[in-house]
Amino acid sequence: MNRVRVSIAISDYDHVRDLTDGIVQAEGIELVRLNFTVEEIFWRFSRSREWDVSEMSFANYVALITRGDETITAIPVFPSRVFRTSAFYLRGDGGIRTPHELHGKRVGVPEWIETAGVYARGFLAHHCGVPLSAIEWFQGGLREAGRTEKMKYEPPQGVKITHLERQTLEAMLQAGELDAILTATQPSIYRTDNPAVVRFAGHRALEEDYFRATGIIPVMHLVAIKREVLRQNPWIAMNLYQAFEAAKRRSIHRMFEITASRVPIVWHFAAAEESRKFFPDEYWPYGIEPNRKTLEGFLQYAYEQGVAARLLQPEELFAREAQSFFKI
Repeated sequence: MNRVRVSIAISDYDHVRDLTDGIVQAEGIELVRLNFTVEEIFWRFSRSREWDVSEMSFANYVALITRGDETITAIPVFPSRVFRTSAFYLRGDGGIRTPHELHGKRVGVPEWIETAGVYARGFLAHHCGVPLSAIEWFQGGLREAGRTEKMKYEPPQGVKITHLERQTLEAMLQAGELDAILTATQPSIYRTDNPAVVRFAGHRALEEDYFRATGIIPVMHLVAIKREVLRQNPWIAMNLYQAFEAAKRRSIHRMFEITASRVPIVWHFAAAEESRKFFPDEYWPYGIEPNRKTLEGFLQYAYEQGVAARLLQPEELFAREAQSFFKI
């Protein structure tokens, strides 16, 4: 059988590299890799669907499909996962040291429909007792003025969001016009040795407590596929899933090797072992069932925050062909 050529744009993660480099082969598929920054991948695929398979913001994907977009579906492969309590950047002289102290404050976001923000706001509302209506929100570019949302949405009742046209979030934080920025991209004005901009005290411990309480390991991105690709060859969904899984397992094996330094970080394998103790089950699971708590939690947050137009169930996110698996 001739292999089907499929174009894909995805970031250069170690756990996908064996697939995109051809060391792991997706059965029946010839992958054509496109190499862009993640921001360009999101922008171009969301606007124009320029390639067949794409890494995609979880929040943008959910926003699109709950508003009737039927041009794309997804497979339950999650290339990026990051806890997001550490995504709050605070004025060092603002007196804010815990999430609870954001009540009544001014917080900037690059976009309301940003995955990191959805998780972090869900953390505030559900686990810190800080209603989103108790914060004054500002949306605009982190470093460049004029950033706009990718799609229209209705904010939750009682939530005020001011859209900025000429100011940047970094400049407003420095000027004292914001108390905090919530962003997936580290501000250029943040440095660990600069007391002017700080994070929550003990933010790592906050994230560990959040996981213990919820079982959520935040999914940032997923792998989207144009529906027309699957209409022609529905087997592509499962074959891609299996190949992503094989590449990930090879990567995890490398990370836990203690006989070779696979990344330029001293004792990286010690950090990997520490993480494995904290997450005793599947270390970085793909699929719906191992991620059900995470998916349901995010979908609840997204609906409450006006990111999703309706409350979804996890099964509605993914192609039917990649939801169940053959077992011997």
